[in-house]
Amino acid sequence: MASLLEQLRGMTTVVSDTGDINSIEQFRPQDSTTNPSLIAAAAEKPEYQPIVDDVLKQARVDAGSSASDKEVAALAFKSLAVAFGRKILEIIPGRVSTEVDARLSYDTEKSIAQARDIIAQYDKAGISRDRVLIKLASTWEGIRAAEILEKEGIHCNMTLLFGLHQAIACAEAKVTLISPFVGRILDWYKKDTGKDYTGAEDPGVQSVTTIYNYYKHFDYKTVVMGASFRNIGEIIELAGCDLLTISPKLLGELEATEGTLTRKLDPAKAKDLKIEKLTMDKTTFDKMHAADRMANDKLKEGIDGFSKALEDLEKLLEKRLSEISEPAAAR
Repeated sequence: MASLLEQLRGMTTVVSDTGDINSIEQFRPQDSTTNPSLIAAAAEKPEYQPIVDDVLKQARVDAGSSASDKEVAALAFKSLAVAFGRKILEIIPGRVSTEVDARLSYDTEKSIAQARDIIAQYDKAGISRDRVLIKLASTWEGIRAAEILEKEGIHCNMTLLFGLHQAIACAEAKVTLISPFVGRILDWYKKDTGKDYTGAEDPGVQSVTTIYNYYKHFDYKTVVMGASFRNIGEIIELAGCDLLTISPKLLGELEATEGTLTRKLDPAKAKDLKIEKLTMDKTTFDKMHAADRMANDKLKEGIDGFSKALEDLEKLLEKRLSEISEPAAAR
């Protein structure tokens, strides 16, 4: 009998949620996505030191001899995610997602500028824009940035998405893809209620199911990529979703598990549902966001967490820069 992973690939595009190139080589997903936490973790591994060092050396040249290690590290981290992205694209046939600095999540103009810079780096490396997704937080400002970028042919992946209001705003902005966070929604409800949830009762599963059905019912072109899974039960309940981005650990569990995988999400079934259509302007978005404690809490927590990961990565790069500069200084 085929593994659950093999069956899942027959109905859903499987994406690898990691910056670990060895894991990507092992599971050979169609696409791959990273975030600041994953890049920081990968950057600390000895096998990826050459990638980190090359980026730092180039950043030193670009910043000029008068720049401090801190300034060089700040420049380098912007290129590091692209360096990992380029490496990943040598392995996978599809797309890689590269994230805009989470600290810019409430600044539309600066998010657009950094997204253009990321794409320019990929362009310079001869990589087609069709193989890159720019990740932006699903704030109102981030969604507005994505709307402008999409019109320029820069495809976007909206992350830190927890509520239907965010999903509708993204679809109306005609973004390419959204990444609703299943596991983080479950975490919030478990903490808030003290209950455990399994199967179709999982609030994260319910959220993505609602979003998927809304999109398919109203023929939105934006696709749904469920993300942030805590167990394979959540993945099983979302079989049939457009895409699912899965950690190497859970990919391994799916590969090792046999059984019949039933398709749970289906565009044809979504068409038959009775769903009210909502129009999303900023007033409605803000009102729905304020009323949704979970989305409010998790969006803020996610931006804070990714921002902290970026700060940690900059410190790691600064430390590494001083180490690789020492031999030259000694001479």
